[in-house]
Parts: sequence; C-alpha cells; structure tokens
Amino acid sequence: MEIEFKKVRETQVAYIAHVGPYGEIGPLFAEIAGWLAGKGLQISAPPFGIYYDNPQAVPAEKLRCEVGFPFIGKTQREGKIKVKKIPAREVLSRIHKGPYGEVGPVYEALTRYAMEKGYSVVDAPMEIYLNAPGEVPESELLTEVQIPVTKE
Repeated sequence: MEIEFKKVRETQVAYIAHVGPYGEIGPLFAEIAGWLAGKGLQISAPPFGIYYDNPQAVPAEKLRCEVGFPFIGKTQREGKIKVKKIPAREVLSRIHKGPYGEVGPVYEALTRYAMEKGYSVVDAPMEIYLNAPGEVPESELLTEVQIPVTKE
C-alpha cells in the first residue's frame, strides 16, 4: 500500500490519556463510546490512538498515548475523559492490513519516506482504526498510520 501526503481538517475529539502497555487500551474505546452515547453525541469518524513513545525504546509501563473518537456536538471533560481539538495538519499516511502488533514496518516506511522527501516530523503519530477485531479476522484489520509533517 502506498504512502500518501494529505491535509487533515481540525477535529474535535473525546479521549483518554493512558500510561502503560499499549495492549491495555482496548477497553478504553468502549468507555469513551459509551460516554459519548450517554450524552447523545454522535461519533463522526473511526477511533484513533496517538502514540507518544516507541515501544522498542521505552519500557511498557511508561508508554504514553491518547485514545478516543472524533465527535459532533458540545460537551466538556468529565473524569478521565477529556475533550480537545486536534488542529488541521499535513500528514504522511499509509494503510496497514493485519494485526495491530505488526504495524511497525509502516512506521519505518513513513519515517524513511519523510527523510528521503525532505519532510520533518512535527508531532506524534496517529493510528486510525478503520475496522475492529469484532468485525473482521485479525488478518483483515485496517489501520491508517498518519505522521504529521512539514516540508523543510
């Protein structure tokens, strides 16, 4: 699958910040979706994760991420669920097909492409989960990896 440069619009999101193994985040999505539904707010796009640390370089118990959903409507943070706007940005994007744990080569390809084409990475990468483990076999999972960049 090819690497694509694209512009992403500003997006309002509800999210939970997590510190610990990335493999523990699954239940957080249901928690956020339930919270949004309980407030009568509409999820406007697939769930996402923003990953601040490389699991090959940071101990699992110290990994930092934010997971959540874009949504339409107005609300404020409540408990551990926060609300913010992710600004419009330019990204390099590539789709990964297969298990979440095998997404590493996509990050490597995006980083290599950015360096070769004169882009600077300007923020933490985001994964957008285009389908879910309950919907398709693990081998059919689709994850869009986006790396925010600017042209040097």
